[in-house]
Amino acid sequence: MANADFVKGLEGVIAAESSICFIDGHAGRLTYRGIDIQDLAEHSTFEETCYFLLFGNLPKQAELDAFKAELAAGSVVPDEVMALVRSLPKETTPMDALRTAVSALGSYDPDALDNSDAANVRKAVRLIGQVTTLTTSFDRIRKGLDPIAPRQDYTVAENFLYTLHGEAPHPSSARVFDVCLILHADHELNASTFAGRVIASTFTNESGVSAVHAAATGAIGALAGPLHGGANQRVMEMLLKIGDLDAVDAFIDDLFANKKKVMGFGHRVYRTIDPRATVLRSFAKKLGEDTGNSKWFEMCEKIEKLVSAKTSKPIYPNVDFFSGAVFYSMNVPIDIFTPIFACSRISGWMAHTVEQLRNNRLIRPLADYQGLEKMEYMPMAER
Repeated sequence: MANADFVKGLEGVIAAESSICFIDGHAGRLTYRGIDIQDLAEHSTFEETCYFLLFGNLPKQAELDAFKAELAAGSVVPDEVMALVRSLPKETTPMDALRTAVSALGSYDPDALDNSDAANVRKAVRLIGQVTTLTTSFDRIRKGLDPIAPRQDYTVAENFLYTLHGEAPHPSSARVFDVCLILHADHELNASTFAGRVIASTFTNESGVSAVHAAATGAIGALAGPLHGGANQRVMEMLLKIGDLDAVDAFIDDLFANKKKVMGFGHRVYRTIDPRATVLRSFAKKLGEDTGNSKWFEMCEKIEKLVSAKTSKPIYPNVDFFSGAVFYSMNVPIDIFTPIFACSRISGWMAHTVEQLRNNRLIRPLADYQGLEKMEYMPMAER
């Protein structure tokens, strides 16, 4: 009983006006506020990209320096929240731990009860730093190690690798990781960003609850799903299950014979290769060569060729396909892959949350009701 045109999964439906991100799925183009993602990957840094997403303009050097200092200072997690993280069962998934901790941060943020625009921006900046600290801290805690405090003179990328492994990262690895963060920073109204905007839309300046932390918590919950952010982990699990280059053909043949999905292929928006995958492909190849283990990249290439040969319509790798090999080559635990996505996408979530709250209207769509038009209530004795 439709009230309006129904589109399953809201595919192609315009649900918000935004000036943050643009995707041309047919041309394979992605821009942040008008700048092509490949230009940002080549010339920018994650900190500069965060500033650009939040404030809408490329910073001057003094502005960027001040922003980097604010990010570094804000990356410290309150002791009370770190105690909560320590208390979680060791078998808790990193995404569940991150979601729980981000929710708790809302109670300890100095601007917790202030939903003014200025306070929301300050909270957003702190969260960008804190999500990285929480991700690496939980990984160390569950291994029986002490968390490592982030260094104030390090970038977000450097701090992630430093606080994860406990040693200064190699400059080339830090740069690769920095670009990965840029590539994942925003992607228009993906599921997690839309979830965050929906949550933010329920707030007013007088709410008394942090809209920023509520939106981030919901976005993390949405990102955890294997059909969204969790796909990069599933790609690497697939590669490990295959095990060797010689076993790729049989594995892919079996997937097609049983009509199962090949992880890391296809995208709701792109009708050509995901532009982010192009950059990550080169990183996967280079890291394989640098580490003396190109097996994962070679397996990815072989899978890509087989999938292309077996499908009647073109199907292309998405951002998740090569990112697994990239992170695995940097000795990142597999179940940390999706939290890395959150460490990057928190910048986009925050930009969208602030944008939503600046010109807010409650997001409340309709449903296409498919139930009975009328049903009489039957008393208990007659059922």
